[in-house]
Amino acid sequence: MTQDHTSVVNGVTPRVSVIVPARNEQASLERCLRSLVCQGGVPFEVLIVDDGSSDRTPEIIAAFVGVKECSFIGLNSSLVAVRAFEARDPMPTGWTGKSNAVWTAAEKARGEWLLFTDADTFHEQGSLARALAEADEYGAALLSYSPRQELGSLPERMLMPVVFSELASRFRPRDVCDPTSPVAAANGQYLLIRRDVYEAIGGHGAVAGDLLEDVAIAQRVKEEGGKLRFRVGLEQVSARMYRNIPQLIEGWTKNLVLLFPDARALAHKRALEFSLMWGLLLIAEEMALLRHFALAAWGAVLAVLVWINFFRRVRKAHSGFINEILAVFGLPMFSWVLLRSVTAHLRHSVWWKGREYSGFESSLGEPASDVARPTVQSPAAPKSASRSS
Repeated sequence: MTQDHTSVVNGVTPRVSVIVPARNEQASLERCLRSLVCQGGVPFEVLIVDDGSSDRTPEIIAAFVGVKECSFIGLNSSLVAVRAFEARDPMPTGWTGKSNAVWTAAEKARGEWLLFTDADTFHEQGSLARALAEADEYGAALLSYSPRQELGSLPERMLMPVVFSELASRFRPRDVCDPTSPVAAANGQYLLIRRDVYEAIGGHGAVAGDLLEDVAIAQRVKEEGGKLRFRVGLEQVSARMYRNIPQLIEGWTKNLVLLFPDARALAHKRALEFSLMWGLLLIAEEMALLRHFALAAWGAVLAVLVWINFFRRVRKAHSGFINEILAVFGLPMFSWVLLRSVTAHLRHSVWWKGREYSGFESSLGEPASDVARPTVQSPAAPKSASRSS
């Protein structure tokens, strides 16, 4: 049964309803909410949805109900209300956890704009008002930012720049923003959409079983003639998607094959690229030692070209110089996770936050499995504390 724990609600109607789903997000939720309740320049409300958390997430949410009176912000005249909900339980058949959670809040939202954002994000001061002004300026029905990725562990710093550089190549912002292009994309970490447009396309209820619900919503908006505004938003929002290796692997295993329908070919291509980057250098060195200087020169030139091509591509991830260097060693890791993603979907065993999804597909292409009816299993084992979904 969905529960609604509502804080101060005054006579002011919010222009934006910020919706934050949270499932076992004790490591990041407080930081996210602090950055949200400090926003200003536009009347807004914050709606937080606890999606069956087993950690301290419900306590953190409870502490922010009535946050207008918290000492760390004083009185924020732009903040209309903070409201807390519990996601529908049991979750309806055929729904993913994230769609179920945000739909719970979207039905209760009062703003003319809806901002869907993840619990692992951090919002820069004034970013909400700037995003709304940008959407108005460009006449966008949907605005989405690709956040600056906060990278902590070595595996994150190796893998994430590779993944995001590939995404930047596949979903080029200029194509997404072009009304004549069929390419559509959005990043669910920051998705701002006009409420009337959201309702017209059926909201998350229309993409309930899509593991890439953000891209699916963007596609529906574009198909209905709505204008998309999509770009890298480094100055607006940042996110720490994963905090350990199991989260990193589980998260991308869920998504990669859906983002890249040619996953096998791409995995082999990147493994070959890694081999050429080092193999050509070794060949050039060996030829030089054998005094075959012409062959050594050719090997060196080819190696330089391969390395230049890699760095030109990985710069699109905006991860910084050191992380771009480390990304070289992320290539074989990327290939392995890609193939792991393919295998997991073919075996109908895709796990995310303690739930197994079987038969779910992406709006980008063919179903990931031949299971006709999507099912979700929630084992009794402890749930992972990764991103909300």
